[in-house]
Amino acid sequence: MRREDIDQDMRALAFDFFYWFSRFEFALKEKRFLRNEAIGARAEPDWDKFVMAHRAAYALSPAGEALLAEQPRRQIVGDPEHDFEDVPFSPNTADLDRVVAYAKTVRNNLFHGGKHDHDQWDDPARMRRLLTLTIAVLTELAVLGEFGGDYDRYY
Repeated sequence: MRREDIDQDMRALAFDFFYWFSRFEFALKEKRFLRNEAIGARAEPDWDKFVMAHRAAYALSPAGEALLAEQPRRQIVGDPEHDFEDVPFSPNTADLDRVVAYAKTVRNNLFHGGKHDHDQWDDPARMRRLLTLTIAVLTELAVLGEFGGDYDRYY
């Protein structure tokens, strides 16, 4: 998809997606879900700690179920061109692990992924679904994590 082919609604949705994704990662850090808690360490969010803390309490929502059904794929190195593959899960992977993996995959693909002539990324309707579903899932996860104002900025 070329820049001039991206309509204003998609631009606004992409902005909203990055806004809410960055707010969620900010909230992870504020709630001390950190990769390294040592004083002076880089403050990096630790999604795995969040998942471990909330796995048992998570109930798959309609948005989460729909995101799982969309099966966002991740970019891999190919020969001669990069390609996409399914995100691998073991049969007993918990729903929260899958939902978080897919949310991060959508973010990675939008921000870093290939955007040339690939059926999944040149399909505006699919992109809208993925972005909208991921925003909904992040909002639900923020409630699960009791992020409050750290997520929505209403203190």
